[in-house]
Amino acid sequence: MSAPIIVFDLDGTLVDTAPDLLDSLNHCLATVDMEPVKSEDINRIVGFGSRVMIERAFALRQRHLAEGQLDALQTIFLDHYTANVPGRSKPFPGAIEAIERFQAAGYTTAVCTNKLEGMSLSLLEALGVIGHFKAICGGDTFPMRKPDPGHLLRTIAMAGADPERAVMVGDSRTDIDTAKAAGIPVIAVDFGYTDRHVSAFEPSRVISGFDELTVEMAESLIAATAS
Repeated sequence: MSAPIIVFDLDGTLVDTAPDLLDSLNHCLATVDMEPVKSEDINRIVGFGSRVMIERAFALRQRHLAEGQLDALQTIFLDHYTANVPGRSKPFPGAIEAIERFQAAGYTTAVCTNKLEGMSLSLLEALGVIGHFKAICGGDTFPMRKPDPGHLLRTIAMAGADPERAVMVGDSRTDIDTAKAAGIPVIAVDFGYTDRHVSAFEPSRVISGFDELTVEMAESLIAATAS
């Protein structure tokens, strides 16, 4: 029998990347003379990758994207973000300790994120935690991305694990919808990037800190799903 697995989202779940995402977004917006997005707006525009961030920033300012402009701005965004990794990004308190706690209990750990795979690898390597994960799958790793359940299911398969013994941890409706569609229990953190409290999306559990993320909680969720 394969080991149980706990799969984490990245931005807003494992790592607080908001300051750097905002810096890179505002860097590319400045090239088209747009007002910067403020930190209080970050939860309204993140969750689906850099392209959607740019699209939502334009919508927030009631600006229209010209043909080809999104591609150009995304390139500027990605170049700036990549050049500054890890910047001010850092794991949320207790995140690494939680990962190690699950690994000590025999769990495989993986990352399933809509962030591009290369950027995800660069960030986790720069933070010195890349070795904690059996699989790190980004928004361009497979033909689909969250909320398509295939993104999560293929991440679990890449890690050599069984979806019937899996738990997802995320911070947004995207993560919750993905896990539900895959038939996998999902634990939502309430300190991530979402414009509504995660309880509104009915995850299996809500936690306010990684000290609340216990092996016992994951075991009970897996058992309930199997019954």
